[in-house]
Amino acid sequence: MSKMVPLPSKSIVPERDVNKPPILETNHLGIDFGGLTAVDDLTLAVGRTEIAGLIGPNGAGKTTVFNLLTNVYQPTRGDIMLDGVSTSKKSTAQVNKMGIARTFQNIRLFGHMSVLDNVKVGLHNLTKENLAVCLTHLFGYRKTEKQANEQALEYLDFFGMADMANFPAGSLPYGAQRRLEIARALATKPSIILLDEPAAGMNPSETAELMNNIRRIRDNFQIAVMLIEHDMNLVMNICEGICVLDHGKVIAKGTPDEIKSNPTVIEAYLGKKNDKKVEAKEGETNAES
Repeated sequence: MSKMVPLPSKSIVPERDVNKPPILETNHLGIDFGGLTAVDDLTLAVGRTEIAGLIGPNGAGKTTVFNLLTNVYQPTRGDIMLDGVSTSKKSTAQVNKMGIARTFQNIRLFGHMSVLDNVKVGLHNLTKENLAVCLTHLFGYRKTEKQANEQALEYLDFFGMADMANFPAGSLPYGAQRRLEIARALATKPSIILLDEPAAGMNPSETAELMNNIRRIRDNFQIAVMLIEHDMNLVMNICEGICVLDHGKVIAKGTPDEIKSNPTVIEAYLGKKNDKKVEAKEGETNAES
C-alpha cells in the first residue's frame, strides 16, 4: 500500500496522489430529516487512485453519505466537490455523468434482461443516438450497437464473465450478480466508484476474489474506490484511508493500523467497559428477581 500523506484539510490521501487534486471532497457536509441530524460536519477527501473505506456501527449514517454523494439526497448544509466541480443541485444522473458511480446493499439488476444488456445499460453515457434513430434502427444505430456489445463484453471479460453474456442476470449465482453490478457501474466510465457492502452475503473465497477485483479495478482503470463494509478483515487489508462514522459524525480518520488501535473506534463498536459491567449486573439482578 502507498504511504498516506496529510492534506491541509486534515484528510489523508495516498502519497502517489498527493500532487493531484482529490477526486472527491466534502466540506462540512450534513443532512437533517425533520429534527433528526443523520450526518453532521462530514469533511473528507479521497485521492484519485485511493481505495477508501467508510465504516461505522449499524445506523452510523454510512449509506446516507453515499446517497448524499450521488445526490439521491440533497444536503442540508456543506458541499461536495467531484473532480473540483460542485455537485450542488445536480440530479443523480448528472452526477453520474460527472464521474461517480455506485452499487447498492441490495443488488439492483434487471433480472429478466441478459447479462450483456445489463452492462449495456451502464454505457448510456456514451450513446449519442436519439430515440428516433434507436426505434427505427437507422443511420449509425447498428454501428453504435456493435460498439456497445464489444465494450460490454470487455467489462464482462474483466470479471471472467464473458461466457455468461446471454444468461438472464437473475439466474446468476450471488457472487456473479455482485460482479455484474460492479461491471455495470464501471461501464459508466466513473472517476470514483462507491461500493455499498460489496462483500455482504459472500463466503470467504468470494470475499478474497472481491478484494483482488477491487485492487484490479483501481490499477486497471486508474480510478478511486470507496466502500462501505462490515467485514473488517476486508477493510483492514484493502483500504488505504478509512473514515469512521458514529451517529452521523466522524469519530476517526486514518490508516488501517491507526483505526484498529483507536480507542474511540473500539468503544463505538464494542461499547464502554463500564457499560458492559452495568449491563451484566442488571442481568444478574433480573435473574434473581
